[in-house]
Amino acid sequence: MRSRRDDVPHAATLERALRLGLCGMGEATDERAERRLRRLVDAPDGSFVWTRVPGGGTYVGRLAGPWRRDDDGAEVDLVHVRDCTWVEVDPALVPAAVTQTFSRGGRNFQQIHPGDVEAATARVWDLLGD
Repeated sequence: MRSRRDDVPHAATLERALRLGLCGMGEATDERAERRLRRLVDAPDGSFVWTRVPGGGTYVGRLAGPWRRDDDGAEVDLVHVRDCTWVEVDPALVPAAVTQTFSRGGRNFQQIHPGDVEAATARVWDLLGD
């Protein structure tokens, strides 16, 4: 949930998403962004997602509803959204594959590999989630 626009502070986008219980992205301006948007739209309800706040916490969430457009999020480039339940995670509980993916610095809605990360995430969710 990081804007690809350099004029949008990352923290502002995340603050809105976490406060309103959203997961999403900004405008799809090219073919690659269209593919990312399609992944967001097509992800099944209950899918796990991860994000982290710069200099702050790491959060795990679960998608809980269909895609919708939210033009109120245009200022922070968060207009393509899905409802999401977020829980902050102690750094010691974050699966290694999630940490490795974050270390690459991407701004993408992407699947995290290896495949066992979903089971590890489910265990974290069971400890912390609803």
